[in-house]
Amino acid sequence: MDNPFIAKLTRGVPLDARDKARLLQVMSRHREASPGVDLISEGDRPENVHLILKGWAFRYKMLADGRRQIMSILLPGDFCDLHVAILKRMDHSIGVLSKVTVVEIPRVTIEELTSGHPGIARALWWATLVEEGIMREWLVNMGQRQADRAMCHLFCELAARLRVVGLVQGSSYEFPLTQEDLGDLLGLSSIHVNRTLQELRGSDLISLQGGVLTINDEAKLAKMSGFKPDYLHLDAD
Repeated sequence: MDNPFIAKLTRGVPLDARDKARLLQVMSRHREASPGVDLISEGDRPENVHLILKGWAFRYKMLADGRRQIMSILLPGDFCDLHVAILKRMDHSIGVLSKVTVVEIPRVTIEELTSGHPGIARALWWATLVEEGIMREWLVNMGQRQADRAMCHLFCELAARLRVVGLVQGSSYEFPLTQEDLGDLLGLSSIHVNRTLQELRGSDLISLQGGVLTINDEAKLAKMSGFKPDYLHLDAD
């Protein structure tokens, strides 16, 4: 399996050897961050763009009353904030869910990649459009689907995205989200999340043990939740 970022980009746009070599060069320096910390916080002035190579992160906002809304899950190969370097301040935070390996790419490097490498520029634009598609689908998920359908849809989406970067083993993948995280993501109470998970386990649709989620019948789960992966644009041509 290629580097996860390159593996993801090449699902949408072919990259030549020169483009891949330049991306690998950009990703040669990275650092690790632990769960519970922010890579960047709301109100910060962004200087670098963050790219996840390993682990899970997430976008979120805090409400005045202390509640949290998780707006997206960031997986290996995902940019956290490709375009925020042109903003004066962050309007949301990027938190760490599991131990991550992250690359911080200076704004000037992003500008060089997009101006000097048309293939990379097109691939980054594709990735941005896919991210917007995911956000639209999440709005539908939270606003219109019943709790069990919304949760199943999320599980199917994560499987599809992780499979592209080689992180699904059979029908199982690492799942660092807690019940609290799922509630903050889907807009459900902890009690509702627990009840929904128990129903899905009881129906033998999933198993969740030791931080690993197994989808026992992915086709059935997709049909039940209305999951159609078109919005992810991951079919290689």
